Amino acid sequence: MPLRRLALVPTLLLSLTSSAQTRAAPADWKPSPAYQLLDFALEATAREIERTGARPTVNARELHLLTAAMYDAWAPFDARAISAYGELPRQKVVTDEAKRKAMLTALALVMYDLYPAQKKWIDEQLRRQRFDPKIRDGSPEAVGAAAARQLLEARRRDGANQLGDEAGGDGTPYGDYTFYVPINTDTKVNDPDRWQAIPFTLDDGRTVRPGFLTPHWYRVKPFALSSPSQFRPPPPPKYGSEKLKEEVAEVVHYSATLTVEQKALVEFMRDGPRSTGQSGHWLRFAQAVSRRDRHNLDMDVKLFFAVSASCFDAFIAAWEAKRFYDSSRPYTLVRQLYAGKKVRGWLGPARGVGEVAAENWMPYSPRSFVTPPFPGYVSGHSAVSAAAARTLELFTGSDVYDEEEARRAGALTEGGASHEAMMAVDGRTTDGGTCDVVLRLPTFSKTAELAGISRVMGGYHLQSDNLEGLKLGRKVADVTWLRAAALFGGKDTAK
Repeated sequence: MPLRRLALVPTLLLSLTSSAQTRAAPADWKPSPAYQLLDFALEATAREIERTGARPTVNARELHLLTAAMYDAWAPFDARAISAYGELPRQKVVTDEAKRKAMLTALALVMYDLYPAQKKWIDEQLRRQRFDPKIRDGSPEAVGAAAARQLLEARRRDGANQLGDEAGGDGTPYGDYTFYVPINTDTKVNDPDRWQAIPFTLDDGRTVRPGFLTPHWYRVKPFALSSPSQFRPPPPPKYGSEKLKEEVAEVVHYSATLTVEQKALVEFMRDGPRSTGQSGHWLRFAQAVSRRDRHNLDMDVKLFFAVSASCFDAFIAAWEAKRFYDSSRPYTLVRQLYAGKKVRGWLGPARGVGEVAAENWMPYSPRSFVTPPFPGYVSGHSAVSAAAARTLELFTGSDVYDEEEARRAGALTEGGASHEAMMAVDGRTTDGGTCDVVLRLPTFSKTAELAGISRVMGGYHLQSDNLEGLKLGRKVADVTWLRAAALFGGKDTAK
């Protein structure tokens, strides 16, 4: 079938290898204190995700607050920069060690607030980092403590419902308080243009049907956007339209023809059980830039803050569109458009592809996480990746990234199955081949596009979800960067 959008896939960015390795850091590179503190923040977030499950919107807010704590504690030691969430006097004693102490204190206090269940682990990590819990007046630690207090106060009632005490809620931290009710049930589609909860089969055999994750996120106060709807995209294609039929056909085609390289890409951008979401993923990319460009503390703290702020606002803008349009996922649309028919698609781990009833069609994903539990339009991966990529380009002054990532295709979806089993067609296995892949990431913008198209390849999104998400993310980044850059220079565009 002719699918003109397939040409969008930058296949030349992928190559096979039997012994691939990612690029090593420069021999003379040493991580800055800010880089090391970001590692601490990302590990704490990953541990929280292990405890509560993945919540990309919540996790992006957490990482924004953690990097903002570092930035706001650092700003008083800079000659020009000002804090994002408070006002603190300029400091006279300016050393990297003083900055580190202030940043560590602010990070610790915000981490305790966000992750109270991890107090024992956080205490242990702080002891290793020579954290002094006795905060003395006039010390760098006092600056960090003040920055944390002002940040937490500013974000206490930002609409995220961190404490679960918003009017209309049921007391669940980060729970909905806007009374969202889906039009479709998990077993009946009343409107194919609207979102449907999808059943997940857990490893213990239980079936769960997660509801819309954080449907209230359109009410969260952004870092820089004038409102969550500032860049609301146009409506998605409607059920019955030729455009929608074409886009669903594209998803089905990908499902039946995924290469080893494409499977590796889907898994890389989806990430694994300890994934810190798109925000954490792009902060790791920012760390790669830090290594490449040999950043010092000052450069790192600004970079990490700017990237996390763009991700935070991109999630808010994407969720505003998701809530406003409440659109379907391919899982529902394939079942509706091809009802009673068979399609070619992925048959499951280590089974390759073949004919499957439309009612049994599945994305390239584990049964325990079939597709993200929220509406499709726009793609959060696309929006956040485009925002972060644009921010990295603006910060560095170039779109060049020039990184690579070694992966083993199928590791997260097919249990490490052999190449022969993974690539079987109609029960016939192939000879030779390898599951080892190197993903080449030449520019920030291409990396964002790879993230976006991976969601179409995987069967989670339609092409419109992706393309409009990329557009949205870039618009968001241009606004968040204006505020971040202004803060770095001693002004605040939000005031």
